Amino acid sequence: MEQQLNVGRRKTAIARVFLRPGTGKFTVNGKELRVYFPFQILSDKACSPFAVAGVNAGEYDVIVNVGGGGINGQADSVRLGLSRCLMEKDAETRPALKKAGFVTRDPRMVERKKFGKRKARRSTQFSKR
Repeated sequence: MEQQLNVGRRKTAIARVFLRPGTGKFTVNGKELRVYFPFQILSDKACSPFAVAGVNAGEYDVIVNVGGGGINGQADSVRLGLSRCLMEKDAETRPALKKAGFVTRDPRMVERKKFGKRKARRSTQFSKR
């Protein structure tokens, strides 16, 4: 049984995605996809590489271990990891995934807090007197 592992990242969320031939089961941290991502938009985002690449989702089992970050960052990291798995499986899916923006890792991270400031950029309230 051939199995592929790829990693997807977004902000501080990291997803390890295992893709193997199967019946179309999609589990995230031992739970069903729709249970782990309760909102329809997040579960659609996580499994959207199948639709964009034109691959039948019923042909593969997807097992995901994801941690860190929030629920939206986790869904994005699953999408990146799944896109990488599909590209590794079939190189012809890359142009469609790249056009949809699923291949690029989003580099935006939280800016660190600076000393003398209340947050990263927010200063203390100005007092004239």
